[in-house]
Amino acid sequence: MSDRPKIAVVIPCYRVREKIVGVVDSVLGVADFVIAVDDCCPEKSGEFLQKSRPDSKLTILFHEVNQGVGGAMVTGFKAALDAGADIVVKMDGDGQMEAKHLPRLIGPLVARKADFTKGNRFYDLRALREMPLVRRIGNFGLTLLSKAASGFWHLSDPTNGYFALRANALRLLNFHLLAPRYFFEISLLIQLNVIRAIAFDVPIPAKYADENSSLSPWRALWTFPSKLAGGLIHRIWWRYFIYDINIVTVFLMTGAILFFGGGAFGAWRWSHNWIYHREQSAGTVALAMLPMILGFQMLLQAVVLDMMDKPDVPVSDVMEAGGGE
Repeated sequence: MSDRPKIAVVIPCYRVREKIVGVVDSVLGVADFVIAVDDCCPEKSGEFLQKSRPDSKLTILFHEVNQGVGGAMVTGFKAALDAGADIVVKMDGDGQMEAKHLPRLIGPLVARKADFTKGNRFYDLRALREMPLVRRIGNFGLTLLSKAASGFWHLSDPTNGYFALRANALRLLNFHLLAPRYFFEISLLIQLNVIRAIAFDVPIPAKYADENSSLSPWRALWTFPSKLAGGLIHRIWWRYFIYDINIVTVFLMTGAILFFGGGAFGAWRWSHNWIYHREQSAGTVALAMLPMILGFQMLLQAVVLDMMDKPDVPVSDVMEAGGGE
């Protein structure tokens, strides 16, 4: 990356006609490229922006079919890389994310301390009180599960959509594995952990006015747990069985065999004795419980080691040393 990195701001547009012009105006002065992606918006936000703010820095892309925020961001990511951006920033078009915080957001990237940064609304208690109660409860509920699924145990506010990442880290991601809709931000964290990117939280408050959230808390309640479980399995498989094999792999395999093997043996013996009206012997109980206890301890140790497993240098620097940029 050069001393003065080129910054691209990607703005997915869907039902933001009333606010998109103000959002674009706020970033034109700080970004080298502004890429607005009209995701088949019924309000025709892209056409409205095209007529209202023609600018050489501004590129407007259109989807013929709605692809969700993830689909819009993948289109924007590709356009930003093609334009030669060094840092890619995602901002929503609803005006909740203020451009005045962008220098703080990209600061660790410019200083080469991280590959990825994202906003965290939970640092500012005054701003947190302004967050609608439903969103506050939903974000807190998702945080712990998202930490386990993504592997970034030090990050909070996982659904925060104000983030920035270096182009070299972006090139390593599998775009087809990013969720197309509401799970996009968490799926991005999972992919970043798989490539061993360094990620930081940056305290940035969000503004809440009269806009309605497109993410229903009930929809998240029913759909996110299964997606988080799938993301966890995907991350563990790629991190500790494909890209690397280490002591975490050993603890996971051995712990799973002991825990589930002991549980299966205990269930089989219990059902067998229940059918034939026999009492369980102390030895049978011990043969089931001891492997389960030992296996649980090994799985718990794997979690601790996973929390401690952090890369030493940003993967973007490694790629740059190898001619990535």
